Amino acid sequence: MFDLAGSFAENKDKAKEIREDWILPALRNGEAVVLDYGGVDSTTQSFTHALISEAMRIYGFDVFFDKVTFKDCSESVKKVISIVSEYMQRHL
Repeated sequence: MFDLAGSFAENKDKAKEIREDWILPALRNGEAVVLDYGGVDSTTQSFTHALISEAMRIYGFDVFFDKVTFKDCSESVKKVISIVSEYMQRHL
């Protein structure tokens, strides 16, 4: 993630690009996805929402969390992922 989004992952267009180019094709093929946040200090809710919400909506939470792993997340990143995940669960 660091190589694509930098130490502060905030660019929603970049999140959409990662989602469309990497996450959704892998899930479509039944492959596992590892989102490695090593070197990323923080992220925004809008970046994270743009990154993962579409896959959650398409594949459901069970499949999403079975196939997608978040690696080397700072406490700040973990918190944002949790907030977005909880929001999606309430609104789907």
